[in-house]
Amino acid sequence: MSLTTSLPDVSDRMLFAVPKKGRLYDHCLGLLNNIGIEFNRKPRHDIALVSNLPIALVFLPAADIATYVAKGNIDIGITGLDIIRESQTEDDVAELMRLGFGKCKLQVQAPVANASATSAQDLVGKRIVTSFINLTRKRFAELEGVSEDKMKTQVRFVSGSVEAACGLGLADGIVDLVESGDTMRAAGLHAIDTILDTESVLITNKHMQFPEMAQIIRQRVEGVMTARRFVLCQYNIAREGLERACAITPGRQAPTVTSLEQPGWVGVSVMVEKKQLADKMDQLKLAGATDILVLQIANARA
Repeated sequence: MSLTTSLPDVSDRMLFAVPKKGRLYDHCLGLLNNIGIEFNRKPRHDIALVSNLPIALVFLPAADIATYVAKGNIDIGITGLDIIRESQTEDDVAELMRLGFGKCKLQVQAPVANASATSAQDLVGKRIVTSFINLTRKRFAELEGVSEDKMKTQVRFVSGSVEAACGLGLADGIVDLVESGDTMRAAGLHAIDTILDTESVLITNKHMQFPEMAQIIRQRVEGVMTARRFVLCQYNIAREGLERACAITPGRQAPTVTSLEQPGWVGVSVMVEKKQLADKMDQLKLAGATDILVLQIANARA
């Protein structure tokens, strides 16, 4: 039975899946708020109707979202890139954009006490425990140079507390997600290989029913992401220094330049990446700019 047949009154709404808990949940709620999606989720309900758009939010385990989107039960969803690759659905979903949160690494880890294990190659033929069976088997089959059905490495599935497997004598190494690395270090492990750099991704079904609404969501998310990356920088400069200043701050497309009441001077308004801001301000000052101001951007559209 498809998911839509069990949900009342959603046939005219785009189904938007978000993780119901876990490391992506809070980020997703913040994103929904920032893109103007208004809803009221009742306690213990996994479906919420959006009041200001023809959308129904469906709260699902992050591990299931890629599969539902791939099969067409869900139109659009947010999940991790690691989950898409592990569920082997990348050919059946369209990736709209990477969202920049939930970043971590899927890594091969070995006990620090095992001085002989300094790379994933050193664990070939050994026991590996993970909740990412498909990605792990693929990686070790590549290291062995054989097909997965002929590999010697023993890959076993566990659903939680993967980091405890080596200490309990169940494995010689593990494959798990690493964010800060604190849990890994506390368990006496260290990373010896990175299989995948992952983050949250906005995906859709390739044959979805509501492409116009999906495009609206994509534009709104892009606006929020642009606002997170950029600030609006404003400054005054003598017209003869304008070319140099614009070379320092070219903006996303081009700076906005306006004439000032003071003859020979102009005002410039331009978007600057936050990570480059301090350096750009130093360069502008050396170029003769004055009254340099920085304003936060709440939202944007390209």
